[in-house]
Amino acid sequence: MRLEKPLPPGSTIGILGGGQLGRMLTLAAARLGIKCHIYAPEVDSPAFQVAAAHSIAPYDDWEALARFAASVELVTYEFENVPVAPAAFLPARVPLAPNAEALATAQDRVSEKTFISGLGIAVAPFAAVNSVAELDEALVRMGRPAILKTRRFGYDGKGQSKIDRQKAAATALAEIDLAPAILEGFVSFDHEVSVIAARGWDGAVAVYDVPLNRHENHILATSTVPCGLDPALEAEAKAIAARILTALDYIGVMGIELFAGQFGLMVNEIAPRVHNSGHWTMDACLVSQFEQHIRAVCGWPLGDPARHSDVVMTNLLGEAMQEWQRLAREPGVGLHLYGKTEARRGRKMGHYNRLTPRQA
Repeated sequence: MRLEKPLPPGSTIGILGGGQLGRMLTLAAARLGIKCHIYAPEVDSPAFQVAAAHSIAPYDDWEALARFAASVELVTYEFENVPVAPAAFLPARVPLAPNAEALATAQDRVSEKTFISGLGIAVAPFAAVNSVAELDEALVRMGRPAILKTRRFGYDGKGQSKIDRQKAAATALAEIDLAPAILEGFVSFDHEVSVIAARGWDGAVAVYDVPLNRHENHILATSTVPCGLDPALEAEAKAIAARILTALDYIGVMGIELFAGQFGLMVNEIAPRVHNSGHWTMDACLVSQFEQHIRAVCGWPLGDPARHSDVVMTNLLGEAMQEWQRLAREPGVGLHLYGKTEARRGRKMGHYNRLTPRQA
């Protein structure tokens, strides 16, 4: 089911998932007069605190999903690990954006890389792996070091194992609990960057400036804009994002992670949702990635993605959130906390954007 006309202010949209991304989507929607109904299984979901309505039920509770669909005029989602089954169940009842096909493609790393390479876009060498024998054979072809990842559900460094010259194939598979996997060739790159892009129901595409991303322990630490890439390479990254969104008939915001190096650009993975590396847009742009997503899925004109400031976004992980008073006093800093009560090690509790005047 497609959206036939733009949803006016006063409409209610549904969001699958109640984490911090759902929370920030809800706040952005409220700015446009759009109400949000959050559907999530976790009773302490941060998005519940700011939403007009919420439902607590498993993603495979078909009766609850049907009631949810009947209460809203459109459904979107805040994270890519929403099961595909409910995403396939909903479109017969209510428009869903992004579509279930995009979700399914991004959830399986083999499908994702097959799709992207099929567009003629560079990705790391890869092979599907389901046994020690297949892993041994792939390592012979691909060489070491290499990265073994679960095909599904891994994030922030979880569900992966680096295979160096000493590690046995059986050990690597055991480290990911023998899950269906993908082996990726090791890529020697200079920078990790990303593109935050949006596409509307009319096919219009808007792309933000490219951030330079720095990770610590496989978790995003900072995103810096401008990124310092050669302008031609940044333009190529934006063009890659537009090709991917168009090929998927994608509606909404997507994050595309890339490696940059002597080889040029290589896509690492795609995330069919608003993205951590786009949080800088909340203070450095008039239209944030969250508002852009709401605009896109609701059929509104896409906003101008231009930034008015240079910016460094820094994640607040675990106990680092205790710095909130110092950060709240600092001029030029936009502080965003996610309403989570338990500050576990490595858990994303918030972020802040440090702005400086944009350089010519």
